[in-house]
Order: sequence, then structure tokens, then C-alpha cells
Amino acid sequence: MTRKLIILGYFLFSIMGIAQVYKPIDTADYLQRKAFLYNFNAHSEAFIKGLRSQYSGRTSSELSKIYKQLGTDFEGKVKNKDFVFKSEFDAVIKSLIERLRKNNPRVPKDLKILIARDNTPNAYCLADGTFVINMGLYNWLDNEEQVAAVISHELGHQIDEHTPKMILSIVEQNKQDKSTVQDINETTDSKSLSRNQKAFDILKDRIYKEGVEKRKQEMQADSLGYVIFKNSDFKKNEFVNALQKLQTFDTISSRELKVETYKKLFDLPKQSFKEKWLKKEDFSLYNYNFYKEKLNKDSLASHPEMVRRIERLEKIFPELKAFIDPEKPSEAYMLLKKTAKMEILPNYFHSEDYGVGIYTAMQFLQDGEEEKYYKSWLGKYFAKIYEARKNYNLNRYLDRIESKNQSESYQQFLNFMWNLSLDEIKNIADFYKANETLAKVN
Repeated sequence: MTRKLIILGYFLFSIMGIAQVYKPIDTADYLQRKAFLYNFNAHSEAFIKGLRSQYSGRTSSELSKIYKQLGTDFEGKVKNKDFVFKSEFDAVIKSLIERLRKNNPRVPKDLKILIARDNTPNAYCLADGTFVINMGLYNWLDNEEQVAAVISHELGHQIDEHTPKMILSIVEQNKQDKSTVQDINETTDSKSLSRNQKAFDILKDRIYKEGVEKRKQEMQADSLGYVIFKNSDFKKNEFVNALQKLQTFDTISSRELKVETYKKLFDLPKQSFKEKWLKKEDFSLYNYNFYKEKLNKDSLASHPEMVRRIERLEKIFPELKAFIDPEKPSEAYMLLKKTAKMEILPNYFHSEDYGVGIYTAMQFLQDGEEEKYYKSWLGKYFAKIYEARKNYNLNRYLDRIESKNQSESYQQFLNFMWNLSLDEIKNIADFYKANETLAKVN
């Protein structure tokens, strides 16, 4: 959840005009989803059939099982409307990929584009050539060239077949681990502590190896992606600029939500603001070092820090050492950036991140953003929080306080939310829903 929070508070450009008339992207796209799933399932079946002819025995059956499950999971996301099929993003992304094909014959020609309702700046490509672009890329990156840089990195993964190689490695390692564990059971006393230790060592060794391989693949995708990028007509240094922007996303924001904002938003005509709502839980005496980590977290990081990735790229490609300011974004890019910003709250609502959605709306309102739009979302989100609290499942939609991993501002927000009673939550929801209705009438 902390990664979702970093996106907040960095969108300071004006959206006057678009907010007053903005309507969330229409997801009434049943026919498009149906057609996509038909083709997706056909390609998945053909891919699995090819695996069965290429491999035999347990390897073949395990690979087929994994890819079937991956296909089923992705099909569920499509049916859940996690992607939009009718949006202005599609044509722009396709044009960027066409530009990346210039002088790059290895870039597949049959890529299918999907825009994900996800606020994180990410992209990924499936085995069948489905290319997923998160809306969050447009919230975070400076221009279309940096978006193209992220796409070229993912194309590097696709061309080098990193996902199939990783899955095959996992299947082969599973077979080896089962054989090793069986040998341990046959040669070690069942009551011996060494049996458990040896079993854990096998698990640890496997996790470390997978982490090393993932880091290796990330760096390979950087190199191949940059070659694709520089062979096209994009500015070379925007590739590094994109990585540097993503590096800031890896840093948790400490942006403050002011106490005055709480009082302004929640001192209501029929429910006065209560200071006790802001009472904080004291974690100062808790010893977080009490529990010892068995696994080295640094060894498990799947993405090496961007600094190391950039240093490696600059060593291989010396022309990247010279810093160049980001290119000025086009008007078309800024329009998409504004759309992506307006979709932040609808996206969080769709993914049921209700607590983060409220925190985001409060950030925008604190910055003086379009009040009608963001206050209307407060009503929607608090109504969902009320239902969750009433049904005793609020933990699903609102984080618990973790003082070691959360900014003070977010901890204050969580204290506020958990301090509210059921009736107080309902009063806030009713107030903002009533204001939304009144705004529509006017």
C-alpha cells in the first residue's frame, strides 16, 4: 500500500475547465471485452499446445498448469473491468510502439494494447503479446518519450522471453527441490533439528537464486530496451530520465496533510469536529528489532535500486552520462496527463482502496483543486467505509497503523479514520452525498 501512497501530492498543475465537466472513463465496453477474451483464450490455448509439443513429462504438465492459471487470473481481471478498451490512451500508446519499431525489426508486430486502471507507474507484457500500460505512467512521467522508455524496457523483457524462462526455471527447481527434500527425509533422523534447518536452507537458497535472476533480467531489459529506444527517433537521455523519475516513486512520500484540512472538511453543520478524532496511538516504546529476520531482504529485492541500474547503463553506453533536462511535454501528452489525474479516484474506488482514496481526495482539496469533483468522491468513499465498518470488515479497505513503514501524515490519517464511530462515518458520508446531489441540481 505504501507504493500507492507515493503517487499523492505531486500533481500541482492546473486542471481548471476539465474538472468542471469531467466524467470518469466509460467502462460499458462489454463487446470489446468479449472480443478480447475470445482472442486471448485462443492465443493462450495455442501457446500451451506449443509448450506440450516442446516439453514432455512432468515439465510439460507443470508448465501447462501454470500458464492456464495465469490465463484464468488475467481473464478474471478483464471481466472485473480492470482495463479500459475505449479511451484516448490507446491510439497514443500504439503510435509510440510504432515509433519504437523503427529500425527495430525484433519488436513484435502483433502486440495488443490494454490500458489498466492502475495508478502505479508500470507496464508489462504477457506471453501472448498483450501489452498492459498503467494510467499511472502518465501521472508520474514528464513526457511521452519517458513513457516510450518504459515501454522499450518491457519490450526488452518480451524479446528475451524473460517470463517464460523464469517460469521454466521455477518448474525445474521444483523438481530438484522435491528430490533433495526426499533425500533429507531418508538420510536424517525425523526428530533432528538439522532436518528442519536443511529444509529451510533449500527454501532460502531457492529464493535467493530467483531474486538474483530477476535482478539480472531487469538489467538485461534495461540494455536491450535502451538499444530499441536509441534506434528509434526518441531523445536518448530520456531513457535515463525515466528511470530517475521511477526512482523517486520508490521513495515513500512524507508529504503532510495538515490538521486544518481535517477541521475544514469534517466540521459539519450537524456534526462538529472533535479533537479526539486526531488522537494518536503511541508506538514509541515498541521494539521493532525484537524479531530477527531469517532472510536477507537485500538479497530478495527483485528490482535493484535505480542508481545501480543507471550506473550500469552509463558504463555500457557512455553517451548517457551527460545529463539533459527532460523534454517539454506535448499538448496531447498534457491532456492525457490531466485525464489520468482525474481517473486517480475512480481507479482507487474500482480497486476498493477506499482509505487511500479518501486520503488522496483530502490531498487534492488541501491543494485547492476542483472542490465539487473531489468532495463528491468523499461521499462515495465514506459510504463504502460505513458499509465496511457496519459489516465488521473494515480491515479489507483501510490500513492498520504501521509506524515503521508509514509517513507520520498517513499514520495521522489512519488514526483519524479508526477513531471515527459508525454513526460519525455515516454522518460524513450523508453530508457529502447530499452536497453532491445539490451540486448536480444546481
